[in-house]
Amino acid sequence: MMNSKMFILGIASAAFLVSCNPKEKTTETTDAATDSATVQAQPSDSITKATPTAAGDTSENALDWPGTYEAVVPCADCPGIKTSLTLNNDKTFSISEEYLERNSKNQDKGTFAWDAAGSVITLKGKSASYTYKVGENILIQLDMEGKEITGPNKDLYVFKKK
Repeated sequence: MMNSKMFILGIASAAFLVSCNPKEKTTETTDAATDSATVQAQPSDSITKATPTAAGDTSENALDWPGTYEAVVPCADCPGIKTSLTLNNDKTFSISEEYLERNSKNQDKGTFAWDAAGSVITLKGKSASYTYKVGENILIQLDMEGKEITGPNKDLYVFKKK
């Protein structure tokens, strides 16, 4: 009688242990599947919205870009153009350009647009149509093809935030 009780207890214990193992594996598999689904959902959300959603991805959503930036950019027939550009949160701008030693000043205002990557802005004013790469407390004026200006004067095209 004692042997049969031990035999039944042993079989019950074995059945209990066997039934527990698949359950744990199923839970682990479900957790892994949930994690994979979460990871896969993020790119499709980004693609659907066509804009990055994670902080730090772009200049547009990660930097404190609104403010006033200044530089003296090169001029073909004067010592330079003292330029002050203000970018506003509502994607409007105002720009003031003073031609040194020529007693000439130009002012404009309008809107600006971000590129798809969220790192470059293009001004759309009455006369201003400049393009800038936006960095941490700086704007880098780009050439007509949207590329950074190179050469010995390239640092003169870097606007610093006031």
